[in-house]
Amino acid sequence: MELIGASWRKSSRSGQSECVEVADNLPGVVGVRDSKDPTGPVLTFSPDTWRAFITHTKGR
Repeated sequence: MELIGASWRKSSRSGQSECVEVADNLPGVVGVRDSKDPTGPVLTFSPDTWRAFITHTKGR
């Protein structure tokens, strides 16, 4: 899936370190990629699945 128009961002908590980047500005899909390999593979999730993941991980 091509994510044309994706606006990639990483957590403000990551500072200058490399980590994952998230694009959640597109309708119906959230993309996640490795910041060290921006042209590499992208995982995609539905917004509901991504929200559930974030909610679960924040509780840990």
